[in-house]
Amino acid sequence: MSDRFTHLDAAGHARMVDVTEKQPTVRAATATGFVRCSPPVIAALRDGSVPKGDVLAVARIAGIQGAKRTAELLPLAHIIGVHGATVDLKITADGVHIEATVRTADRTGVEMEAFTAVGVAALALVDMVKGLDKSVTIERIALQRKTGGKSGEWVRPE
Repeated sequence: MSDRFTHLDAAGHARMVDVTEKQPTVRAATATGFVRCSPPVIAALRDGSVPKGDVLAVARIAGIQGAKRTAELLPLAHIIGVHGATVDLKITADGVHIEATVRTADRTGVEMEAFTAVGVAALALVDMVKGLDKSVTIERIALQRKTGGKSGEWVRPE
């Protein structure tokens, strides 16, 4: 069983993969997501009138914090150095597009950190606007690209 599933030992129990012998390499991952909002929420985001304050700033910081705390949330994720994290939010006609890029020079990739950054930024955004409209939804969180490590570069096919 452990030959097929890297996170299971010979007895089939969950384990954290041992990456001790791997050499650190530069790695990066970018994930995106979308928070769908109603026209009144979009208007409030654009004119800065959301009662809780600067929604995009809070979501950006929350996303960066989420990337740095990924190993606390995912039981088999490695604790790695997050050496760079950006979270960009863009208001569109029907919501907010989120893009997070996380970088490291470590023994394992940062895909989960990029996913977590997007997810936590989206959750923070929802928390900030839910008083205006409870129908907001989080949609389409996906890895867009990753670089580094044994598997090299990967880009989501269009």
